[in-house]
Amino acid sequence: MCPIPGDYSASPNLCRVSIHAVHLVGSVPLHDAEQVFRTVSARLGDNLRRIPDGETDGRADWTSWHRALFDRTPGLVADEHGHGHGHGGPARYRLSGGPGDLRFGELGHAAAARTSWQVFQRLRAEGVLPDLRFQVCLPTPVAPVALYVDPCAQAAVEPAYEAAVLRELRLIADVVPHDRLSVQWDTSVEFGMLEGVVPSWFPDVEDGVLNRLSRLFEAVPADAEVGYHLCYSDPDHGLFAEPRDAGRLVAVANALTDRLVRRVGWIHLPVPAGRTDPAYYAPLHDLWLPIGTELYLGLIHAEDGLDGARHRIEAARTVVSAFGVAAACGLGGHPPEAVPGLLDLHAAVAALSD
Repeated sequence: MCPIPGDYSASPNLCRVSIHAVHLVGSVPLHDAEQVFRTVSARLGDNLRRIPDGETDGRADWTSWHRALFDRTPGLVADEHGHGHGHGGPARYRLSGGPGDLRFGELGHAAAARTSWQVFQRLRAEGVLPDLRFQVCLPTPVAPVALYVDPCAQAAVEPAYEAAVLRELRLIADVVPHDRLSVQWDTSVEFGMLEGVVPSWFPDVEDGVLNRLSRLFEAVPADAEVGYHLCYSDPDHGLFAEPRDAGRLVAVANALTDRLVRRVGWIHLPVPAGRTDPAYYAPLHDLWLPIGTELYLGLIHAEDGLDGARHRIEAARTVVSAFGVAAACGLGGHPPEAVPGLLDLHAAVAALSD
């Protein structure tokens, strides 16, 4: 039987719920939220359960977004000689005084959500959008702190930044009705820490990561939907590490669903483009999700299109029978003119997973 409490099936394959086919991770590089909503709904329609606004106002560009934010934050100062994670990249930020001087204002997530929600409501009333939830994607607080804050200041900055993120979340929940709200926690830097390629300022990395992810989940109102996008992508440099297989992703997903009292709405797991070998997918046999938690595999890649996705679906189906499909990450790295074709690719791949 499934090794955690709740409503589970005794069969590994039946432990995964049958779901609608497509999940969009977040960024869709079009002009504005209205263009995203119209374009996505026209091409994917009933394949989706929720729809993001596309992060069209610069949120998809982590480097410029957080540099502008940290530049205007009292208590932080840029060290132009201290580059962010990896080689090159934005400056590191350090404290200009004591931790008590640190004052994060509005981060911009709530303001963007308010604007997009108004568009969403109007298009729903016009019949443009089908019966979907409004999806808000938020990077975990660990991510910008690890990438852009000086290591000596990370432990001091994290609590203040997390508090600011949770204020944004509360503002969003005050505007969007909870039965229409889906919150996705974008979780990537944590996997760099777990793989040992991103330094951590907390001693027990695994427990620290899980405690933080659980805390973020519980901060979302109980009557709203919450999911996780688990990711190996460094927003500025590609991949933190090439995963050997899906084992660490599965371990984190299992540990989260074990800790959380409420059901996770969905889990999104990336699949690298080159992985059609059984070894990558084998750990999915040990993935235990509560009935009703949707599993999405991020196996859509523009470079090999429908044929590549077909091979990855066939490999995944040797282990798990019911899953939806998605890209491995957001679409923000693609030019706007490529978006319609990428969405059509999602629809075509979804037909393969029926």
